[in-house]
Amino acid sequence: MKIGLWGYGKMGKQIEQIALTKGHEICWKLDLKQSDSVTDDLLREAEVIIEFTAPHAAPDNIRRAIDAGIPIVCGSTGWYEQLPAISDYCLSKNASLFYASNFSIGVNLFFKIN
Repeated sequence: MKIGLWGYGKMGKQIEQIALTKGHEICWKLDLKQSDSVTDDLLREAEVIIEFTAPHAAPDNIRRAIDAGIPIVCGSTGWYEQLPAISDYCLSKNASLFYASNFSIGVNLFFKIN
């Protein structure tokens, strides 16, 4: 699978290592400083985008991915006050968005038990 990494901090680098060991390709990596220069053509090089940036950037990044027609997985937190609008936008475009506040199996089991 061709993966685009939007957010190349500690988590982005971990995702890259795991993806490469599983035989996936990282077709591009972007950090927050590069977000303004992103084109739809660049986004479309990926089959899926994994987004781990910052609360102020995540909603726009999600919209950009949706507009480019690329499914997006978002691990950024702190933007959930915009979730209803993002969800409506995603549904209106028949797009794919997967988000979570934490992707740890242990933490999610704790959430479920709690």
